[in-house]
Amino acid sequence: MSRPRIVIVGAGFAGYRTAKELSRKARGKADITLLNPTDYFLYLPLLPQVAAGILEPRRVTVSLSDTLPQVRLVLGEADGIDLDARTVHYTDPEGTGGTLGYDRLVLAAGSVNKLLPIPGVAEHAHGFRGLPEALYLRDHVTRQVELAAAADDPATCAARCTFVVVGAGYTGTEVAAQGQLFTDAQVRRHPLRKGMRPRWLLLDIAERVLPELDVHLSRTADRTLRERGVEVRMGTSVKEATSDGVLLTDGEFVETRSLVWCVGVRPDPLAESLGLPMERGRLLVDPNLQVPGRPEVFACGDAAAVPDLENPGQFTPMTAQHAWRQGRTAALNVAASLGAGVRRPYDHRDLGFVVDLGGVKAAANPLGVPLSGLAAGAVTRGYHLAAMPGNRVRVAADWLLDAVLPRQAVQLGLVRSWSVPLDTASPELARVPGRPQAHRQSDARSGPGAATEQETRPHRRATGPAAPVVEQAGSGEPAVEQAGPGEPVVEQTDAQEPTVVASAGEAVISEAKAREAAEQESAERRGAERELPERQAPEQELPERRRPERNAPERRAPEQESVQPSVPEPELPERREPERSAPEQKSTQRQAPEQKSPEQKAPEPAKNQPGGEPAKNQPGGEPAKNQPGGEPAKNQPGPEPAKNQPGGEPAKSQPGPQRAKNRPSPEPAKSQPAPKPAKNQPHGEPAQAPGPVKRTDADPAEGDS
Repeated sequence: MSRPRIVIVGAGFAGYRTAKELSRKARGKADITLLNPTDYFLYLPLLPQVAAGILEPRRVTVSLSDTLPQVRLVLGEADGIDLDARTVHYTDPEGTGGTLGYDRLVLAAGSVNKLLPIPGVAEHAHGFRGLPEALYLRDHVTRQVELAAAADDPATCAARCTFVVVGAGYTGTEVAAQGQLFTDAQVRRHPLRKGMRPRWLLLDIAERVLPELDVHLSRTADRTLRERGVEVRMGTSVKEATSDGVLLTDGEFVETRSLVWCVGVRPDPLAESLGLPMERGRLLVDPNLQVPGRPEVFACGDAAAVPDLENPGQFTPMTAQHAWRQGRTAALNVAASLGAGVRRPYDHRDLGFVVDLGGVKAAANPLGVPLSGLAAGAVTRGYHLAAMPGNRVRVAADWLLDAVLPRQAVQLGLVRSWSVPLDTASPELARVPGRPQAHRQSDARSGPGAATEQETRPHRRATGPAAPVVEQAGSGEPAVEQAGPGEPVVEQTDAQEPTVVASAGEAVISEAKAREAAEQESAERRGAERELPERQAPEQELPERRRPERNAPERRAPEQESVQPSVPEPELPERREPERSAPEQKSTQRQAPEQKSPEQKAPEPAKNQPGGEPAKNQPGGEPAKNQPGGEPAKNQPGPEPAKNQPGGEPAKSQPGPQRAKNRPSPEPAKSQPAPKPAKNQPHGEPAQAPGPVKRTDADPAEGDS
């Protein structure tokens, strides 16, 4: 026979006590599984001391694995329960779902922050139900005091040193009491402006502090708070919250940057999803803590509406004492349902309450005996040490150190404001950001010769400097805009034929190697572009110095020109043009004014000659046949640029980079090996004016593909 499966949802006061009692009674005869978002039990009564810097965060946490060795711990949040199939579905901290089957189920999911329909509260207030919220409040208070000490504006300083606590119950009263002592200690080391001190306000719509506790406790707490300077305003609450302050119900607007929400708690929303009878959000159970109609389901703690046998017709309040005792009763009744023991109803007797007001002051009524001052403080701390399931020595040591040493007021920065929202179903967990966004593809180029977005993603319209290049529908070439009259004909690096994409891809691959050379080339190109308009000012009809294409047909008229993609030439990087000698350049300059006719024929490439070599039967260094150096381009009258060639763009069917022909050379180019172009060199540099110019291609570039 298989062992019974017991699943406990939640490891608060009720869930932890249930697991501990069941593991002791089962003695290995049952499989006990504890489902909880964290791996620790949180002792909530000492949480205000964590926010005040008295205790370290781990002091108020007890390891579940260490203290419950016979219980299987599953980290996750329950997000669905199938009562008919007897399964619990959960999601672990990494987002993976899982399912747990059970024979007995104990719901001890606890409670979350209670919300009220007040404008701005959910956006600007923070609760106090979990360890992340306590850590955030400690950092926030420390930060506000430090910023106030450095502020020059008195109004800003006063707003940062104003702290509003809403809710004068057990938690809110202790937060205000401990917070006032904490800020006073900080101000002693970081003095504020003269006449200013931290201001704490405690608000509640009730008539007195601690309305759910004894009148003696209420009076003692109220008197202690007022003596320390806390403004206790009963019958007043928040009407609206903004980023600059809060509007109170009495009409006063309090400028503040801190709003702590301690108005109470509400049951975990998991109980409402079961579709069972509810009582003000709590799952209705019988005195044996069993759900009516579901004998295999038990509920205890804040999630259960347990009948109060001492006060017929009422339900037990949502306090830690009741949850702790109900956990033990639930464990005994679960064991009894499996044949071990006898069921018993939940019955209780109040042993009294204690309220820690910070320092040596407290309010307590153990066994109905009212105490205050030092005696109440000793009873309060002794009770907490006895009630804690672990870490007693460490907690006592921190109390001793706080009595003899100053507190360390530093910001750890572990919890941010957005990670502890008020409206959350898991206050014990800090919200973490979602999955990182995918890296957006950068539109920036890695160098003058790198592939552009238009080349790698032709379906998108180019932006920036390459905006004029727009792909035509049904053609393999980009449409080219025409340059206006008087604009220099400068080849543009972004307008390339599709056949150049392969070279550009190689340039991207060798980006790291050619980056430095590309930046230098880009700087020289920009300098040449600035000088070009000045040099062209005297005569606007500068000839276009182009070399004939290799095996390219003769150009036809623009209206007859067909749009055909150029064929890739594998020897593109080797195509160079011979440089001219100085005498030949002078001759070219003298011929330039005589070759202005708009009807001039287009230059023909030398037949069967590779690009960059002189024409057949021509002396080395001379221009190709029918193409005198310095002649204007075809159909280029006057100052207008060559037709179908936009300013700064290369002519169609010319994929490779070109260099000017009129550069001086000490000897004919015929006897000189042409240097290889840089791998990331821009496709075409601006043409320079005739005459002696400084050589830019003296040193061969690196990165030959």
